[in-house]
Amino acid sequence: MKGKKRVAALLILWAILLAAPMAMASEGAAAGAESRYDGFFSYVALACVVGLGLAAGGGGIGMGSAVAGVVNAMARNPGLYGKFFMILFIGLAFIESVVIYTLVVVLLLLYANPLL
Repeated sequence: MKGKKRVAALLILWAILLAAPMAMASEGAAAGAESRYDGFFSYVALACVVGLGLAAGGGGIGMGSAVAGVVNAMARNPGLYGKFFMILFIGLAFIESVVIYTLVVVLLLLYANPLL
């Protein structure tokens, strides 16, 4: 029963997230500023926010998993501490670069508007 409530709450959340851009777009149409792309930017903004959230969450989970693995490896073989530490920082830099690239794409889509 608990799982059904969780699924229902998730569906309601998704319905609200998908309906919000349409509600925001209807205000512009009522003011007489009709265009071919009414509401399109709202969907782009929603996709940017969701995409950046997924990238940051995935990056956080990946970093946590990487640090846990390296700490476990250091505990098993303390003699290779320096190698593990260097590899950890290189891996964390790669993981963080993916999140930063996502942020750059989001900022380009929101402020440069290459799609319109």
